[in-house]
Amino acid sequence: MIRISKKKLYIWIGAIAVIVGVGIFLALYKNEFNVLGPEKEKTISPLSGKECENAGSRPLAVMVSSDKEARPLSGIGEADMVFEMPVVENGFTRMMAVFQCGRPEEIGSVRSSRLDFVPLALGLDAIYAHFGGEHTVLEELNNGAIDNIDGLKYDEIYYYRKAGIPRPHNSFTNFTLLGEISSKLGYKLSGGGGSYPHEKERKSRGEIQPPSVFSENFRVEWKYNKDANSYLRSRSSKPEIDKNTNKQVETKNVVVIETSASPVNKDYIRVKTVGSGSAAVYRDGIVINGSWEKKDDHAKMFFYNKDGKEIDFAPGSIWVEIDAHLP
Repeated sequence: MIRISKKKLYIWIGAIAVIVGVGIFLALYKNEFNVLGPEKEKTISPLSGKECENAGSRPLAVMVSSDKEARPLSGIGEADMVFEMPVVENGFTRMMAVFQCGRPEEIGSVRSSRLDFVPLALGLDAIYAHFGGEHTVLEELNNGAIDNIDGLKYDEIYYYRKAGIPRPHNSFTNFTLLGEISSKLGYKLSGGGGSYPHEKERKSRGEIQPPSVFSENFRVEWKYNKDANSYLRSRSSKPEIDKNTNKQVETKNVVVIETSASPVNKDYIRVKTVGSGSAAVYRDGIVINGSWEKKDDHAKMFFYNKDGKEIDFAPGSIWVEIDAHLP
């Protein structure tokens, strides 16, 4: 009979306990972390209406440039929802790309926050990723207005710079990095996200084209492709290409909303993203005229038809073009 000393027995028990504890920790960490990665079962995303492995994950909203120096952008073609609006008087626009099903290998260039985008991210209960921002919005973000990941704090750690692209257009990130810091910061990684109604049966019903929006250097056009029953994006009369896939950006739904804006100073304007106004939803080659409404910072943005019923989207991505008019 083999005799084991009490000392060795205690060492073995301690070692087994450590191994078991580490295993449980890694399993839980992996489980949590993978909310920003693949899950086991496919379910329907409440945001895009598509079946995917990440449908239960909390959305991630990333501020993305639209400057010429940053094009072609990485990752916008895989976004589930995108909000785009002018941010200065001369027509410069910026985008907030929201990901739930989509998991691009790279996202960027990542740019600064603007106050008008924060309620849109809050309405989707998203984690908000940005690189700095105007003074007013940084105060709110630093005071905990929304779970956010600021590139000013994590430059060259959870954001990285790419050679050959001029600053400040050379900051990029990916889901592995953002998932890691989100977990470390203790952010909730599952649940949340706005829920939009979607029709199941899809077919082309017309050939109505959305209008162009924004000023000349940032002019956006969506052309309806009847064969694919989707809309192809161009900017400044050139196809908008996603650098990750080298394909033209397309979507199943284009929303154009009308709202107002007011100048803050020579560098910024303030766009009304809480309130209501007219809206037009383009899908399946038709247009549904109606209205948009966002009651407060934390409410999602609703889209209603003329009868006051929430508009059904085609399953797939939704691009919201916010056409803001200065007085």
